[in-house]
Formats: sequence, structure tokens, C-alpha cells
Amino acid sequence: MTNPPAQRTRESTSQASTPRSKASTPKGPRKDPDAHPWSRGSIITVIYTLDGTPRMCDIIERQELDGSTPENPLWKYYIHYQSLNRRMDEWILPTPDRVIELPSVAGAKHRALKAERKKKDDERRREEEKRRQEKEMQILEQEAEEGTRRTRRKKKEEGEASPRPGEPEEEGGFKEGLVNTMAVAEIDEHEGMDEASLREHEEVTKVKNVGKIELGRFCMDTWYFSPFPKHFFGASIDILYVCEFTLNFFTSKSALLRFQSRPDLDRHPPGNEIYRKGNLSMFEVDGGMQREYCQNLCYIAKLFLDHKTLYYDVDPFLFYVLCEVDDRGFHPVGYYSKEKYSDVGYNLACILTFPCHQRKGYGRFLIAFSYLLTIKEEKVGSPEKPMSDLGQQAYKPFWTSTIVDYLVKQGGRSHISIMDISKETSIMAEDIIFSLNQVGILKFIDGEYFISAEEEILEHLAKKHPVKKPFVDPECLHWTPYLTDVKRDKFSIHNKRPTYGGESTSMEVTGEFGSGRGSGSGAMGR
Repeated sequence: MTNPPAQRTRESTSQASTPRSKASTPKGPRKDPDAHPWSRGSIITVIYTLDGTPRMCDIIERQELDGSTPENPLWKYYIHYQSLNRRMDEWILPTPDRVIELPSVAGAKHRALKAERKKKDDERRREEEKRRQEKEMQILEQEAEEGTRRTRRKKKEEGEASPRPGEPEEEGGFKEGLVNTMAVAEIDEHEGMDEASLREHEEVTKVKNVGKIELGRFCMDTWYFSPFPKHFFGASIDILYVCEFTLNFFTSKSALLRFQSRPDLDRHPPGNEIYRKGNLSMFEVDGGMQREYCQNLCYIAKLFLDHKTLYYDVDPFLFYVLCEVDDRGFHPVGYYSKEKYSDVGYNLACILTFPCHQRKGYGRFLIAFSYLLTIKEEKVGSPEKPMSDLGQQAYKPFWTSTIVDYLVKQGGRSHISIMDISKETSIMAEDIIFSLNQVGILKFIDGEYFISAEEEILEHLAKKHPVKKPFVDPECLHWTPYLTDVKRDKFSIHNKRPTYGGESTSMEVTGEFGSGRGSGSGAMGR
């Protein structure tokens, strides 16, 4: 009577174990990584069309094409070139002339390179730690031999100034009679964005929604995502057609031509023309009065600017649109915007030269124009920070050439201060210090700034950093600044004092331009 239950128990045990054995084995064959569609995040090697070199790429997005079937899958992929800016991201077709290594091969190479880089980084960190420890031991042994442990302040007063453990012996500290060049502070375009905000920004804007933009007689590849209204063209569009006179945008060329055939169409930007010389013209457009034009300008600008956030609230801003003039009308080549009143002294909020007009000096012209208006307002100003990478490339040479040109023209003066340069050029003192530091003629010792440049050095810098064309002619500007209370405006040059806390900011020049001396705090122009 006991055998049947025992048999049933064995059968139930066998049946119970069957599902576990099935779950432990994979269901079906594993997907081939080289079969379409390739997974998001896969690595492939693609020929970069600009220079013809093979580059590893991350697959960001994928899209199935019309006519695709399970037997003949047709896909296109949105890729990011590793080590290149996101502006180079693009959609590609997986043809053999573009994709030279499939995900299985490129992924294995990527993992091997990543492991090799990690190994080298670990070795470098170990070497640095070993050198640091050896230097600490040397310093401790030296102090033990001397039999005294004087403070760092005493050492500096006595001209010995030994470094702290782990610091360079000469670069880290100041010695008596030694003038050190200040470390150059770079400007981070992601400053103010934490890691989570940066990831969210890149996730939302990771895929361009406009492939190309046609503006006048130019067709340009876009660089970044722009938040155009989704009801206008859906998720994405290959080419967006823009009227260069009104900045209205259209999804077809026929709609654009029909709009431009209107007899009452103004062939220039709205607002006031405040500058004209030769074939260049500048219009001032009030965001509060020409809201639609300024919003459209921001939408278009976002296609070429990664971290632009202003799209809708344009009322507090003025837009300055630079145009080339011919018998067909006024053709925009770039613009910059500024707040009507800035609490922090910004004279420029956003700047863009359209890619089809870059390398013509228009970016420098726009910057020079912004400072011309600041001079007209009798203020000092600075661009809004953080700046983009292209913004830094434009501002650094402008500041340097403007300041060096000013110093060259002051060869006969015996006293020059940071504040003097700021008042004459309307460049903020902190930007002047940054620029002088960039070219290596600003020194810092005992809490004081020095301009260390002989006449020959300044002449060399003037040749290396010339003031380039096209020049802004102040005589061609017809513009009146907004009225502000000078006494309450801390950025007015009339409120800038030549002293700070009783200390002189003047720089005593020996010879033509030997070493200039002034107080560190006063030189900042606070």
C-alpha cells in the first residue's frame, strides 16, 4: 500500500524539477550583434566624411525605413563620433563604404582600448603617488637634518619658501625676487550644470530634429536639437526652409516662395537700422515689440548652439542682427542679444554667426559692436558666462588684441592701471586680467599684479594678435543708449575709482613697459 504514493512522489519530484532545468537553459539562439537592427549603445567604426578617417561611433538612435521587411531589414542609425563634439552627430545608412567595422568587431576593439586606457591611468596614478611620497620623505628628511620646523610664512619672509609636501618646489610657491606667471583659468561651457542636469540635457537633445536649414541662398547642416513646436513638422524634418527677411519657417520650398512673392514683404529685419557702412548693416530689434521675429531667431540659433535656453521670454532682450546688403535686400549673417538691463554687467547674452558666414570676421565684428555700445553707454561690460567653446574662441583673441593695441599706444605713459584699461576699452577688469595672463605678461607676487612686458614684447604680441577687419566705425553708429541712473549703476565708468581700500591701482612702469605694480584687489576693479 505504500508503493504507489512513493511512485507518485518520484513523479512529482521529476515534474517539479523540469521547469527549473528549462529555465536554466537559454530560449532560442542568441541574437547576432551584427544583424539589423543594431542595438542602441552599440559601437561601430565609420568613415568620417570630413577627413576620410575611420572613427569609432556610438549608436544613439535607430529608425526603420519604408520598405523594410523581416527578410530584408532597412534601417538608418543616428551616431555620435567618439571624442568629437555633438555637433558632428548624424544619421547614416549602414552601407559598406561608410561602416567598415560591425558591432561585434568594433565593440571588442572598444573594450580592449578602454581596458588599456584604464591600465595606463592606473599606472600613471601609481607613479604620481610614488613621486609624491618620495618628495614628502625628502622634505621630512631635510627638515630633520636642519633641526627646525619653521612655518611657511617665516620661510617666505626669509626668501626660502619651501613648498608643502607634494607641491612643486618652484612652481607652487613664490620666492623673493621671483615673478611667477599666474595659472590660466579656463572657462567651462558646462559651468553651473551638475552631472544630472547635463545628462538630462543630453538625453532630451540627443537627436537632431532638423537635418538641414535653407536660409537665403545657403543650405546648412544643423548641429543640435532645437525645440520647434511639434505640431509644425512632427518629430523631425530633413530640410527646413526659412525666409531670411522675416525668419518665418516652412516645410516646403514652394510655400516659402509663395510667401516671399507678397508685394508688401519688407526685405529687411524689423526694428531700427542703427549702423551702416559699405555692405554691412546692423538692426536693433526689441524682443518686446517684435516677439515673433525674435522667437524664431532663437529657434534657428538653437540649431547651432548646444546650451541655449532662451526661446519664449524674449521681452527683456534686445537683438542686434548683422546683415549683408545688396540690391535684393538685407541678408542676415549673424546676431547677438543682450539684456536691456543686466544686474551683473553683461553686455552680450548670446552670439551666433551662421556657419555659412563664418571665417569672415563677423563674430569679431559683433563682439566689437557690443563693446562700442558699452562705450557709448559709458559702462564696462562682459559676455554672459559660461561661454560656449566657439564663444571662447572668439572672445579670447578679441580681448587680447584690443588690450595689446591699447598698451602699445600708451608707450609714453609712466603709470597705467587695470582700471585705466577698463575705462578706455569698456572691458571688465577680470577679463583684462584673464587676457594678460593668457599671453604671459601678467605676473602675481606678494598679493600684487605686475605687467611685465618690454616694448619689444608688446610689438611682438601686437603682430601676433592684430586687430583684424572688418572694423567697426564709431562714426557710422546712430544710436542712443537707454537712460539709467549713473549713481546707482555700479558698472558705469563714472563709479570706477582709481583706488580701493586706500591702495593705489596704478602700475609703475619702468622704461617703456618693464614691470608694472599695483594692488591685487584694486586691480580687479571691484
